[in-house]
Amino acid sequence: MDTVRFEELELCPEIMKAVKKMGFEEASPIQAKAIPLVREGRDIIGQAQTGTGKTAAFGIPLLEKIDPKNKKLQAVVLCPTRELAIQVADEIRTLAEYMHGIKVLPIYGGQEIVKQIRSLKSGVQLMIGTPGRVMDHMRRKTVKMEHVHTVVLDEADEMLNMGFREDIETILEGVPQERQTVLFSATMPKPILDITKKFQKHAEIVKVTKKELTVPNIEQFYYEVKPKNKEEVLSRLLDIYNPKLSVVFCNTKKQVDILVNGLLGRGYFAAGLHGDLKQAQRDRVMQGFRSGKTDILVATDVAARGIDVDEVEAVFNYDLPQDDEYYVHRIGRTGRAGRVGRSFSFVSGKEVYKLREIQRYCKTKIYAQKVPSLDDVANTKMEKVMEEASRIIEQEDLGTFIQLVQEEINDTDYTSMDIAAALLKMCTGTAEETDVDNFEDTGAEEPGMVRLFINIGKKHKAKPGDILGAIAGESGMPGKVVGTIDMYDKYTFVEVPREYAKEVLSAVNHTKIKGKPVEVEPANRK
Repeated sequence: MDTVRFEELELCPEIMKAVKKMGFEEASPIQAKAIPLVREGRDIIGQAQTGTGKTAAFGIPLLEKIDPKNKKLQAVVLCPTRELAIQVADEIRTLAEYMHGIKVLPIYGGQEIVKQIRSLKSGVQLMIGTPGRVMDHMRRKTVKMEHVHTVVLDEADEMLNMGFREDIETILEGVPQERQTVLFSATMPKPILDITKKFQKHAEIVKVTKKELTVPNIEQFYYEVKPKNKEEVLSRLLDIYNPKLSVVFCNTKKQVDILVNGLLGRGYFAAGLHGDLKQAQRDRVMQGFRSGKTDILVATDVAARGIDVDEVEAVFNYDLPQDDEYYVHRIGRTGRAGRVGRSFSFVSGKEVYKLREIQRYCKTKIYAQKVPSLDDVANTKMEKVMEEASRIIEQEDLGTFIQLVQEEINDTDYTSMDIAAALLKMCTGTAEETDVDNFEDTGAEEPGMVRLFINIGKKHKAKPGDILGAIAGESGMPGKVVGTIDMYDKYTFVEVPREYAKEVLSAVNHTKIKGKPVEVEPANRK
């Protein structure tokens, strides 16, 4: 199936704004197929696994269909578990961020029913609930279904497995017959088909078929990493493996931009590629990547299509892909022309279950790895330096350099071992282990940033440029990676990347700006 961008789906402006803020540019296959049909009012049977983007597939047309002026219940989504109900409600609320007057409420067992009744009485247009609790409210007459025009059964096979068939049928019988019924299920056993025959009219089947894809000659690894530590772990892996060219995949345009800035700040040659770039910009980025001037390309899935560079030695899944098929497309960027490639995936929390799905789909093994320490990075660098030193000893004339070392030994108390060790340290740039969690939450607006307090403000005749110049000049940090600068009369708040925060504190403290001694410290939470 051809790629479909969200702009092509002609979403209402409010939802399009929310989608853009979330950073998504390309609809997943199930979204591209289901959204137009649900929007038309058709009953559909969607066969899709978890993690394919099906919540947005029914959530977007649902929101477009709801009348915010009518405070009556208009749509019901049934989910098998409270966790899924909460998750679906959160995602739909995010999509509805710019739609005023729409209230979304999750209801489930285990939560105080009196509280739910109070919320329902205040006017709810979209209810997401577990079958048992929805039934309970129907019996109590605290939920009135006469204005409901759409019912969604999410993960219907799971609901049947949990014994909710009678509840589902009772709920559907209590909803007006003139309604739209949308059903999503990973599998289509006979009980599901029975429900579709009984409660749907001329249902359209939407099935996202998986292609038979083979995984090429690629070593595949994964790391369990907290989201806030991903950039640090990526840097360590880049230093250890030192790939000639690498592609790093993110799920959103926003994350691409954040990561590129972070990598540039760390001294890597990185560039971003996403749907907001004009063709001329894309061409420039790709030319830089092909020529080796840029050795790290950070991209979204849609932007990376058509990348055909044989020398890519590593692919990083900074974010796991929405769709299993995308995983294969991503890692296929390496291991070309008979070369052995490597792929590295970052997972956090429940994403490890998504990774298992990917393994089953690809019929491949993705091996767990321990996050490398800075000692590991340093040792790798030293090994490479020693290998290069051995080559130079064997192949090159060192007469002049031996004489210089001898002179230094004669003039000082140093041994040749001391000099060799010092030169090795210079070459490897070994550093002390950094603690990525060293700063408490300082109230920074951007992820990966630390908010600092500086005792200089407008009354000291200082300008944002003075603050920026002092930070960049004293710490050596590139000025372009400095974040928001909020200047007040007597003080200033400035955001810097977490990895530079210590350097800025030590370098800028006790310097002078506009003749005033500077004090810098981590800011308190806003």
